[in-house]
Amino acid sequence: MASAVIFMAVHSGPVPQYKCSNSFLSTTKIWGTVLPHPVWLGGQVPLFWGFRRIKLGLSGGRDRGEAWVTVPWKVFGALPAQISHMHFGRAMTGLFARWSMQFRLLVLALAAGIVGMGLWYLPHVSVDALPEFEPAQVEIQTEALGLSAVEVEQLITSPMEVDLLNGVAYLDEIRSQSIPGLSSIQLLFEPGTDLPRARQLVAERLVMAHSLPRVSTPPVLMQPKSSTGRVMMVRLSSSEMPLTDMSVLARWNIKPRLMGVPGVANVSIWGQREQQMQVQVDPAVLQARGVTLNQVMETTGNAVWVSPLTFLKASTPGTGGFLETENQRIGIQHVLPITTPSDLAKVSVEKVTGAPLTLGDVASVRENHQPLIGDAVLDEDPGLMLVVEKFPEANTMEITAAQESALEDLKPGLSGIDVDSSVYRPASFIQSAVESLGIALFVSLALAALLLGMFFRSWRVALVGLLVLTVSTVAALLVLFALGVGLNVMVFSGLVLALVVVVGDLVTDLNGLQLYRSQEEIPGNGSTRAGNWS
Repeated sequence: MASAVIFMAVHSGPVPQYKCSNSFLSTTKIWGTVLPHPVWLGGQVPLFWGFRRIKLGLSGGRDRGEAWVTVPWKVFGALPAQISHMHFGRAMTGLFARWSMQFRLLVLALAAGIVGMGLWYLPHVSVDALPEFEPAQVEIQTEALGLSAVEVEQLITSPMEVDLLNGVAYLDEIRSQSIPGLSSIQLLFEPGTDLPRARQLVAERLVMAHSLPRVSTPPVLMQPKSSTGRVMMVRLSSSEMPLTDMSVLARWNIKPRLMGVPGVANVSIWGQREQQMQVQVDPAVLQARGVTLNQVMETTGNAVWVSPLTFLKASTPGTGGFLETENQRIGIQHVLPITTPSDLAKVSVEKVTGAPLTLGDVASVRENHQPLIGDAVLDEDPGLMLVVEKFPEANTMEITAAQESALEDLKPGLSGIDVDSSVYRPASFIQSAVESLGIALFVSLALAALLLGMFFRSWRVALVGLLVLTVSTVAALLVLFALGVGLNVMVFSGLVLALVVVVGDLVTDLNGLQLYRSQEEIPGNGSTRAGNWS
């Protein structure tokens, strides 16, 4: 703290002189006035006619106590930065305090309006455990039926990384994974990159995917997912329905309904058993019958409505044509006669020399599911698990409520199936945490108000402190809501630190207000400021 430059009460009459000291300053009030004569500083030339009168608290040495000091306006502005900032802050505090007391009804109305808006809007604020901590990323998946992991890497993953995706703007890192029948590529972008913009840049590159070897389906741009990922896990189990039938029900009835909930990015089915008609061959039987494996594959593929094997005729099914009459044109639709494994077993094998053979003669045709890579085991019993993932910045509480409502609507058509949505439910933790934090917040505000009242020995001060802290907290939450920022652990931590600063400022302001009111109550203080200390 800089030492005092000048202090001494100034009166009318002879030209006043100023005395210097090295006492420390503790300014409490600043008042402005205009003196009727010039001021001299240490015998120098007179300065200006505008002045500031400052009340100083002096400590140290023999100059203890308080004194009014009149300082020229320009000299006051040229004082050291520590003194000027201190004077300005105290002056602004007094200004706002006097303004608030003068328009107290307006201030109370504004505070009530802020609290009312908070009670209306805050229930709709997005609440999550953690913020979005991952950079913008885009995932591309490509299915290649029948290819090994090495073939997927050589024919799909590597060409896409080198020829298509390398050099995308704002790209920071490329990660890839090749497994049998599937290629997965993740593109991580620089921090701060806009996610829709990044997806647009990648989609523009995927237009050239036709230049890749035609051994797979077209690359698919996956939906963006939140950093926290899963928002719910639903367990499906039944002692009456086979897992294959339950998988069909989950794939065509439950999953589309859950995907229709706003904010849901993806629904994965763990343990899904796809219903298939399989032709299981025995190499020894094929050799004895003189039939090759390619013949069996071509016969089976061409016998179904559409085949995923691109080298078969059934991969591009034609139309049935039409019949032209005098009045109308009638379209012809093929009705597939094969609906059961026994129907498929009666199909004749193509390109057979000699006696005709059917698929049932050279292979075992049955209904089964695909070979499982993993499974969903619940309480030592196999079942299905629906994993629901959300979009970035989506509201976990709202998605959970909508998902449970959708499952409740589907229950009449899920007879015999036990649906359990409590396996993994982050909304339960968030709800419990919000309730605990709300109680802790109210208790903290009450304790802070109580301590302020005990410190200043006034219930009015306690009430003012409670109102200030409440309005400040609600106003901060409203600003976050207006900016589209959800509440999470990091935001709550920042609010706590901000409240610490607010409490410190509140104590300082209340102390200054108390000193101001005490000065107002001193007899003759007003006349002293008006003319006695001119």
